[in-house]
Amino acid sequence: MDSLPLLLIFWYGILHAFGPDHLTAITDFSIGKSKKKTMLITLAFAIGHGVSLFIFAKILQHIDISKTILAWGDYASSSVIIAIGLFLLFMALTGRINVGWHEHDGKKHIHIWYGKKHGHGEKKQVTSALTVGTLMGIGGVRGMLVTLSAIAHHEVNLMMVASFTIGVMLVFLMFGYFISLINENLLKTQKNIRVAFATAGAISLIVGTNMFI
Repeated sequence: MDSLPLLLIFWYGILHAFGPDHLTAITDFSIGKSKKKTMLITLAFAIGHGVSLFIFAKILQHIDISKTILAWGDYASSSVIIAIGLFLLFMALTGRINVGWHEHDGKKHIHIWYGKKHGHGEKKQVTSALTVGTLMGIGGVRGMLVTLSAIAHHEVNLMMVASFTIGVMLVFLMFGYFISLINENLLKTQKNIRVAFATAGAISLIVGTNMFI
């Protein structure tokens, strides 16, 4: 396959990643996390998104599915964003977001957790981000399939999706790094943390609800 179509697909992946639903989901999962966790979460989200888009694009190329059924993919993405937003708002407004300082190997850092029990749950968070990225890929498969087919004029293949995923991953990682800077420099007090989580939750509700309209 020529390099120009792959370059165009890479650029489309960059544009696609700037969707408010994607950035909102990354914010929801990354806020209050360490830089390492934030990078792992954004990477998992990007991989899940790219893989699911590829799988469902291949399915749609061989199975005629009505637009009504495909629309449920958009509803699924919207529902995920709204559910996360409601959860963050509930945790912030009920005072269930806690913060504490810890020291490991001479390095002092902050830990943020939900509820009374303090736990890291790094693997669970990364898995959740991978799952949400996969679910949201279902909602974006129609647009990607049309765009990629228009660019390449033939079936969606692995190289095309790899180029698309790299473009998406680039934006996600840059945005994740930006969130990590906010986490490190602004989220140092209980008040700031609750405000940040409540704000992220409210934005999620607005973005998710707008996707239904």
